[in-house]
Amino acid sequence: MPDRAAWRQRLRRLYVGTDPEAVRFQWAFAIVDLVIIGFFILSPVLQDFQAFLWFDYAVAFLLAADLTARAAAALSLRQWLRRPSVWVDFVVLATLLAPLWLANLGFLRILRLWTLSQKGLFWRSLRRRGYQEWEDVGRAAINLVTCLFIITGFIYTAFARPDSGMEGWVDALYFTVATITTTGFGDITLPGTAGKLTSIVTMIVGISLFVRLAQALFRPYKVTFRCPKCALLRHEPDAVHCKACGHLLAIPDEGES
Repeated sequence: MPDRAAWRQRLRRLYVGTDPEAVRFQWAFAIVDLVIIGFFILSPVLQDFQAFLWFDYAVAFLLAADLTARAAAALSLRQWLRRPSVWVDFVVLATLLAPLWLANLGFLRILRLWTLSQKGLFWRSLRRRGYQEWEDVGRAAINLVTCLFIITGFIYTAFARPDSGMEGWVDALYFTVATITTTGFGDITLPGTAGKLTSIVTMIVGISLFVRLAQALFRPYKVTFRCPKCALLRHEPDAVHCKACGHLLAIPDEGES
C-alpha cells in the first residue's frame, strides 16, 4: 500500500508539479500530444493507407495510458471525472478504439486540441517570459482552430459524396473557411435544408469566434486577479484599488503569478 501511495504521489507530481523534472515530463507529453493532433487533422487523408489502423490503435494505447495515469494521480476520482476535458478524452478514445464503427464521429478527435489548451503548461511558460498578455489571444485562437476543424470534419462526413461537388477533405475545409469568413464564393454549396442549416450555424459560430479573437487581440491588456471583496477578476496591470468597489488590491508581480 505505501508503494502504491508513493507511486500515485509521483504521478501527481509529474502531471501537476512545477519542478524541473515535472516540467520536462509535461513538455515531452505536450509534444507527443501535438504530434497526435497532427495525426487527427491528417486522418481523412491518411485513412486509405494500410498502416493507418496500426497508428490509430497506437494513439488509442497512448491516450488510454494517459487517462489511466491521470486518474491514478487525481486527488479525487469523482471530481476528476466531472471535468469536461476528461469526458472529451473518453469520447476521443472511443473513436480510436472503434474506428470502423464510429467512423462518422472521427471529426470529434480534434477536441483533443482543446483539452491540451486547458493545461496550464503553455500559459505558465508565457507568463514567465513576460508574454502573459498573449494568453487570451492564444486561447481564442485555439478555440477558433478547434471549431474550424470540427466543422470541416462534420461537413466532410455528412456531405462529401461523389456527385456533391465536394470531392475531398480539402474541399470541406475550403467551404468551411469561406463560410466562417462570410466570403461565400458559392462554388461549393451544401444541398438541402440540412445543408442550409449547417451553413447558418457555421457562419454564426465562426463570426462569434472571430469577434472573440479580435477582442483578445485589440482590447487593453488586463491582469486576472479576484478582488477579495466584490470578486471582480479583470484589473489594470498597475491597479492599486479595485475599480468596482475600491478595495485595496495586492496583485502579485507577473513573475510571482
